[in-house]
Amino acid sequence: MQIRSVKELGALVKSRRNALGWSQQKLADETGVQRLWIVQFEKGKSTAHIGLVFRALRALDITLEVDPQPGVAATEEEEIDLSSILGEAD
Repeated sequence: MQIRSVKELGALVKSRRNALGWSQQKLADETGVQRLWIVQFEKGKSTAHIGLVFRALRALDITLEVDPQPGVAATEEEEIDLSSILGEAD
């Protein structure tokens, strides 16, 4: 599945949450956020905190796989240390 926007990611989270039979409140409790944050994230709020996004994904047992576009080389400035980002999300 390709996710190309926050709105698509929010829809995926909502779909997975529903498949698990979880309420928005249950996911909020598992993620450590207010229910309103879940509502906004599922609607595609573009300013969702990345650390909280990863917490929600982890609670739903969703993993992301990054597939860079062929022929597009990252410069040294564009490289991202996902380990440090994910470490900050805990």
